[in-house]
Amino acid sequence: FCPGCRALQPPEQRPDLFRLMDCDRSFRVDTQQLQRRFRSLQLVVHPDRFGQRLPKERRYSEQHSSLINKAYQTLLNPLSRGLYLLELHGIEVAQETDYDAGSVFLTEIMEINEKLAESKNEDSLQEIEILIKVKQEELTKEVAAAFERDDLQAAKRLLAKMKYFANLEDKLKQKKIPS
Repeated sequence: FCPGCRALQPPEQRPDLFRLMDCDRSFRVDTQQLQRRFRSLQLVVHPDRFGQRLPKERRYSEQHSSLINKAYQTLLNPLSRGLYLLELHGIEVAQETDYDAGSVFLTEIMEINEKLAESKNEDSLQEIEILIKVKQEELTKEVAAAFERDDLQAAKRLLAKMKYFANLEDKLKQKKIPS
């Protein structure tokens, strides 16, 4: 807000999402603090509060609200948070096809994919869901440790693996949606 007239100003072009959400620039975040910050920011800049203001301020309000949503979603999810941290360090994670994950890992992914394709009942889908969740939790812990020891290349490799499991998760959700 402008200190003089209290008019809402446009958001920064490329803000630091950690700073915006009042979080340390770290892989580990306090999700409850993140949620509180999200709510408090949305209370201040939500477009509903700017219905009677100038069109420019309403537009800025929408931009701020959208940015806050993006920051919240990015920092809440371990995969997107890790990718964002790497991006802040100038590191880009390769696409799955470019990443040399190793034959053992790729075989594991293929086997889970096959199980998913062959699953006909809720029990087998639930079993796959638990397996994916456990693998994601293990990888999240490993990524946190890699960032804590400032091993960005290890974090990059682990996040690439997390992307595979995120894709499996998406396929599982699609399979669970009744046709």
